[in-house]
Formats: sequence, structure tokens, C-alpha cells
Amino acid sequence: QVQLVESGGGLVQTGGSLRLSCAVSGRTFSRSTMGWFRQAPGKERDFVAAINWAGATYYADSAVGRFAISRDSAKNTVFLQMNKLEPEDTAVYYCAAQIPYRSSTSAPGDYDYWGQGTQVTVSS
Repeated sequence: QVQLVESGGGLVQTGGSLRLSCAVSGRTFSRSTMGWFRQAPGKERDFVAAINWAGATYYADSAVGRFAISRDSAKNTVFLQMNKLEPEDTAVYYCAAQIPYRSSTSAPGDYDYWGQGTQVTVSS
């Protein structure tokens, strides 16, 4: 069994920054793809960013230039650095793991394990 636990959410002002963390336990982190998704009230769960075992990164258009995903393989942890935050970024952010590898990484159905989510609120 794989467990994912997000942390680092909170309340920030427009233009501020947050760094989210996702700790993975129960299974080896290597050769998996880790993703971040977000879901606002009344909205679908949308892709934000992903990183695979080799360090290749993928971003939603809304994240390009503002967000950066990274990983610490030794500690089985993935991060999402969020800068220049806007009210539209307000959502519950979820960490997800794709084990084993599959070529698709941008849909919720592409992932096998999920964290409980962490709230990010950006005030205007």
C-alpha cells in the first residue's frame, strides 16, 4: 500500500508564494511519476504539473512560468513551488502517484494513489 501526505498549503496574498510538499511511503518512489492536481468548488480536478523518475517535468498552461515541480528521490518527496499566485489558483491541491509508468500523465485517471489534499487560498 502507498500513502501520500501533502503539506504546505495556506493563505497567501495575490503575488505571493507557497511551497507544497508530498511525502510518499509504503512503496519505492523510484521509476514512478508524481503529479499535482487541484480542484476548486464546483470544478473538475485539473492537472497542474508532473515529474517522472528521470526528472522530466510537465506543466499545465496556467502553471508555466509560475510553478515549478521538483523531487527529492532519496526522501521520496515531491515539491510544488508556486509563485505569483492569483485568486484563480485557490483550490485544494492533491498529490498523486503513477505506479508503474504509463505514457499519459495529465488526467486524474492516469494515477493510482492520491493524497488527502491541502488547501491553498489566494486572497485579492
